[in-house]
Amino acid sequence: MDSIASDPPVVLFVDDEPAILSALRRLFRPLGYRVLLAESGPAGLDLLEKEPVDLVVSDMRMPEMDGATLLEKVRERWPTVGRILLTGYADIASTVAAINRGQIHRYIAKPWDDRELVMCVQDGLERRRLEQENKSLLRLTREQNDELQTLNASLAERVKARTGELEQVNAMLETSFAQVQENFLLSINVFSGLVELRSSGLAGYSRQVADLARRIARRLSGGAMMEEDVYIAGLLHEIGKIGFPDPLLRKPLSAMSGDELALYRRHTLNGEAALLPLGRLQRVARYVRSHHERIDGKGFPDALSGEEVPLGAQILSVSSDFYAAQSGRLSLKRYAPAEAQALIRGGAETRYKTSVVEAFELALGDEPTDKPDDRQLQAYEVAPGMVLSRDLLSPQGTLLLAAGFVFDARVVRQLREFSGREGVKLEIFVKLQEGVHP
Repeated sequence: MDSIASDPPVVLFVDDEPAILSALRRLFRPLGYRVLLAESGPAGLDLLEKEPVDLVVSDMRMPEMDGATLLEKVRERWPTVGRILLTGYADIASTVAAINRGQIHRYIAKPWDDRELVMCVQDGLERRRLEQENKSLLRLTREQNDELQTLNASLAERVKARTGELEQVNAMLETSFAQVQENFLLSINVFSGLVELRSSGLAGYSRQVADLARRIARRLSGGAMMEEDVYIAGLLHEIGKIGFPDPLLRKPLSAMSGDELALYRRHTLNGEAALLPLGRLQRVARYVRSHHERIDGKGFPDALSGEEVPLGAQILSVSSDFYAAQSGRLSLKRYAPAEAQALIRGGAETRYKTSVVEAFELALGDEPTDKPDDRQLQAYEVAPGMVLSRDLLSPQGTLLLAAGFVFDARVVRQLREFSGREGVKLEIFVKLQEGVHP
């Protein structure tokens, strides 16, 4: 059933009402899809036997074979084909049972909204494309691993003779990996700062959210991986707003119109879509998608509830809401820190788990774990060879250089020119080192 990469996506619509099928064809054919139509479940299965299909969209109530049965058979025989259910049932229990039986990816209530249905189909096709790419990559990886195993068996003696050389190479690779990781985080910090340049509020807002989220994760004993993931998610949680018009970026949530709220609610999905291509950020993308979910099920975009809401997303939600209240993102009123803390506390067991709120309140009082042995210098005092001990920020809160950066003559000159040209006083902290003086 795999489609040829150059062919247009193929969508099969199944409904016993010809008028509805005609409406679906008119809606989707201009989008460049190949549209197949079937007026019954058996007819749809016959088409699947003959045609490569990427996604099946079926009505629930049909004679002879209902949509749930059809999609269950599709899952059994063509498990990689996407499945969406159109249902007009008021009985939610029937819909849930159908979803469980057919492992349906999404369901849409009838009568549908054209834009929502198009976006749902696009998401389903994108999911299938990503799954196919992942399978291809896994297959390629297995093939390459098999080739490497064969090569290693034939080169055993040569590897033994070159052990010393390989150890040196491994040491270099470890150093390179550490540098890549450092540059990766630096790039994220820089990009986060660039995103903030378009919005108003607290300078360094995303960095504050990220720092607090990491401290909350540490209080919850989430482990080093979760601490880093929620930190990155904090830096990038507003990336989905980058395409918003300027007036919307500056408008508090409480002042938004219905249309503006609908656009605003898309930013978590846009953020996830922007991060998904980066394999390292899969969990981060999930946290970004779900950081407006509530444990009482009243959040968005997926109305998750209870344990369905990822812990990392809850941590990000508490941290971002705390600073959003202070920066005017939630309402026209800017909350004082104590008021924002009370706001978070009042959301326990509705918006957030009590354990996360308790960890948040403890994290607010945490002192930084790393207190560098450093000194503060003016830009003209910095010399090549000095090591930056704390992140260097612009007056607007944008990251200029990350802690650990080693100054060279070029950067020292640029730093002095920037400070003189902009007329700003930068807070530059460097590590105390013997033999290096300003």
